[in-house]
Amino acid sequence: MGDDRELRPGITTGASAAAAAQAAVIMLYRHEVIETAQIINPQGRVITVPIENVFPEKEYITAEVIKDAGDDPDVTNGLKILVKAGKSATSGVSVTGGPGVGIVTKPGLQIPVGEAAINPVPRQMITEAVSKFIPAGAGVIIEVSVPGGAAAARKTLNPKLGIEGGISILGTTGIVEPMSEDAFKKSLVPQISQAMAYGYTTICLTPGRLGEKWAAGKLGIPAEAVVQMSNFVGYMLKESVRLGIKNVILIGHHSKLAKVAAGCFHTHNKVSDARLETLAAYAGLQGAGPRIIGSVLEANTSEEALEILRNNGLMQVMDMVAARAAARAMEHVFGELRVGVVLFTMAGEVLAADANALEIGREMKWPI
Repeated sequence: MGDDRELRPGITTGASAAAAAQAAVIMLYRHEVIETAQIINPQGRVITVPIENVFPEKEYITAEVIKDAGDDPDVTNGLKILVKAGKSATSGVSVTGGPGVGIVTKPGLQIPVGEAAINPVPRQMITEAVSKFIPAGAGVIIEVSVPGGAAAARKTLNPKLGIEGGISILGTTGIVEPMSEDAFKKSLVPQISQAMAYGYTTICLTPGRLGEKWAAGKLGIPAEAVVQMSNFVGYMLKESVRLGIKNVILIGHHSKLAKVAAGCFHTHNKVSDARLETLAAYAGLQGAGPRIIGSVLEANTSEEALEILRNNGLMQVMDMVAARAAARAMEHVFGELRVGVVLFTMAGEVLAADANALEIGREMKWPI
């Protein structure tokens, strides 16, 4: 029988930091130890967060919250979120990052270059969580740190986004909704804004790090113009339009982008899988008979299907797939983007590039 239990929500890094900050400030000014913090998210919801430890020092207090992602597969789950609170000579709340919190090194994000990667909503939540416990006219310096944050960040998009040395303190609601595809999609969009901050209105969208490697290493596309889209082809095309991108080159393994040629704009294999059927259909258009078409359909992988095409002189199929994928992508956004497509083998061989990709490459002086 399947597991029908309701998935447990978790707490964001931002809410965890706000809770730890509240516990530290209460100890700093009221000399009280609390076991749970009550913080309020921007939507007005009260979030109760357990406090793991409070450590009094001579001039400051450190409080610890264990990041709880609930049933969401979050790389930050179980990390210690530490907040050090110390009295300030100036009034108000100052929030900064310590070890394990990344530093922004590239433009285009919500935080300016050179500052700690603590997003605006978490900063607001931290400030509001502590303000009522600070005497009138007094001030406090809040430092957020995350032991193990640098290692965890290597499993995120932070290196790609130019956030170095640690994780980001994130969250717009304080609550982590388990298995949230919507949150994952939204986390990819800042890459587009960052490319635009570097002056690019022509970008490359690729499913993942392998495509990113091919784009830079094989085609000479600047890293700042390469955006990972995961399986969300349609979503990222539409976000590109919304943000003002003019041209997109889709670059990736032929099996992923063959799905786009078939009109599939969410390419996870649990959502859509028309790879072999697409290759078989275009093989038929090129004159392949039932035996070859059947072999393509029965192939274990798309790479095996590719070898069948190669061995039977049917490699023009890949040109047709690239052109069709580009056309379907432009239809998907009602012609508001010019889209080109470059197909690769798993070994990094360029299989095909449609006319739009070649034209965009010439304009950008990218050797496609």
